[in-house]
Amino acid sequence: MSGVAGNIVIWFKRDLRIEDHPALAHAADLAAETGAQVLPLYIVEPDYWREPDTSLRQWAFTAECLVGLREALGRLGAPLIVRTGEAVRTLAALCRDHDVRRIISHEETGTLWTYARDRRVAAFCREAGIVWEEVPQTGVIRRLRRRGGWAAMRNAAMAGPLAPTPLALQGRAIDLGLIPEKPVPDVSADPCPRRQEGGRRAGLALLGSFLTSRGENYRKAMSSPVTGAAACSRLSPHLALGTLSSREIARAVAGRRLERPMGRWPGALSSFESRLAWRDHFMQRLEDHPALERDCLDRAAEHLRPRMGDAARLAAWSQGQTGLPFVDACMRSLRATGWLNYRMRSMLMAVASYHLWLDWRQTGPVLARAFTDYEPGIHWSQVQMQSGTTGFNVPRIYNPVKQGFDQDPTGEFTRFWCPELAAVPDAYLQTPWEWPEASSVLERHYPAPIVDVAASARAARDAIFGLRQGRSGEIATVRRFEKPKKAAQPKPSSQLSLDL
Repeated sequence: MSGVAGNIVIWFKRDLRIEDHPALAHAADLAAETGAQVLPLYIVEPDYWREPDTSLRQWAFTAECLVGLREALGRLGAPLIVRTGEAVRTLAALCRDHDVRRIISHEETGTLWTYARDRRVAAFCREAGIVWEEVPQTGVIRRLRRRGGWAAMRNAAMAGPLAPTPLALQGRAIDLGLIPEKPVPDVSADPCPRRQEGGRRAGLALLGSFLTSRGENYRKAMSSPVTGAAACSRLSPHLALGTLSSREIARAVAGRRLERPMGRWPGALSSFESRLAWRDHFMQRLEDHPALERDCLDRAAEHLRPRMGDAARLAAWSQGQTGLPFVDACMRSLRATGWLNYRMRSMLMAVASYHLWLDWRQTGPVLARAFTDYEPGIHWSQVQMQSGTTGFNVPRIYNPVKQGFDQDPTGEFTRFWCPELAAVPDAYLQTPWEWPEASSVLERHYPAPIVDVAASARAARDAIFGLRQGRSGEIATVRRFEKPKKAAQPKPSSQLSLDL
């Protein structure tokens, strides 16, 4: 393959860095052997950004990552080229105009949309005589034939050497193109005033502060939205966009462990390592079952809920207006920050699925758009787990009132995001409808609950377990996955998006 003449496109997708980048290292080696010029490329695909699981907050984070990537590649001699348009037409034009004979990218585990796009690109390359190489970059293994031994292969990949960062690249004189403010002119407004900053520099700062100070209470503090915002690594959007590689992070955690930190650090580091492993575990599930975002894993669950549920309930849940204070506080926090700790993500999905009885294909895109760290390989598997549609996970029906008292005992978080409830006494904060003076708040400033928490939970439990006891269909053929070594803490069935 190294004898193929012509220049090389290195196509960046969700791998926006130059460090520990196997595809870039491979392209640099080939260019050095052949004297080829390297064209680093990112394609802004408007049709992708019109998909129901994408949002402007995700693009804003991506754009900041692209600025940093362009600067880093510029220092190597080949700045990032940005083009807006359909992938095949964009690649065809570059190949034609700049004598490109090879395209190199990482193996992407994405949505059905990106899967279909990659199939179109592959067909174009075959017809045009272009070599397209996809290089693994995580512990996810493409075309995995059996699950046995997966954990060992994943752990070996994480323990392997970092891909070398190229010292220089021979670029090509070409219009670099603008990084647009919006990926689509008519994209919906998406205010997210407290969104995390994108770019590798921000990711490295988070990694450093997590491993030296913030992370010591990680194991305990990550369960609550009050403490989790500071104690969690907050690296999930950087992993999702690839400004840092999972191998880099695993290496940094191992290095911190070698320092033999005292106190609660050993447990914190162990928990974090487990969650990194579970991240690859769930991404492997989507890699092997691409329709996960569309079809229930348990075929018998396809008609469990109406595909188009109550629109008023969906709107109230999406906007943080359900009348369930802790649920509304969590949703409002997510809408304003693009992030939420793992347990509250799970609770939001469980309340939507069980108490409001909404189909996961209605609610999953709402959460996907809200997460700056949206990672399809994790999101859709976890959405199904929290909706009781996998057929092999035990349904977990959260009590949002109890969660509010447990995770926000002082009411600090709830009152901040639901200021309408400022006057409600602590004893009634999570159940304001029981407060003797509720009429001064409910309906006038804050909605009454749209469901009875206890009754809706009972109805959902009866329906779910009734399905399991007398199912009329068959569980979809989904091969089981070998669990990563060192079981995650907490159990993965309680996690949504593994926000880290």
